[in-house]
Amino acid sequence: MPGGFTLLEVLLAIFIFAFVVSAIFTAYTGTFKIIDETESQAGIYEMARIALERISEDLASAYPSGQPMSPAAAEDLPNVLFVGEKKEIGGQPCCALRFSSLAHIAFSKEVSVAGPTEIAYYAAAKGDEGPLDLYRSDIPLGRERPESGTGGLLLCEGLSSIGFIYYDSDGEPHDSWDAGEGMSKGKLPSRVSILIEFANSTDPAKPFRFLTGVAIPMGG
Repeated sequence: MPGGFTLLEVLLAIFIFAFVVSAIFTAYTGTFKIIDETESQAGIYEMARIALERISEDLASAYPSGQPMSPAAAEDLPNVLFVGEKKEIGGQPCCALRFSSLAHIAFSKEVSVAGPTEIAYYAAAKGDEGPLDLYRSDIPLGRERPESGTGGLLLCEGLSSIGFIYYDSDGEPHDSWDAGEGMSKGKLPSRVSILIEFANSTDPAKPFRFLTGVAIPMGG
């Protein structure tokens, strides 16, 4: 009989080859997916670390602007000392925070790094139901203040919620704070807890949560 493969043998070889290629392709795509998810999570953790460190440093340097650092600065003091508001954007919980601080960041050598400044944190959404971006504005006292919710630099993005809890001198928590009126008039909170959540594309029901707290030396 002449040598060669039967039709059944050829079909069997094709089936085995297809099975092996499919297994290798599945393994590679699974590996690349894990790598992409790991890199994405690493980026989220890095953003969270930078954002929480920046907010903590700003709050730790907060001071009551009703007590000027120098007589010359008294005329430039804003009416509001420390205002934290609870808000919602597109069904996503967020907060807006504005206060006087000594943690001014200067991008020019001609400007002093330390000095009284008004710092504001606010959120903005990408689209009607998109993730939240967190912005930080830093306006030295005496300069023109931009409109509320504008003039800031992007601090982190892809958030599903942003929250601040303010604690008074007795340790009681408050979800808002206004040093211009009410029981907290003329006072800074003694401590602030910060919670930021990043959207989790693989499991939306389990966002990446990061929580920290900072004491305000001049608060209470």
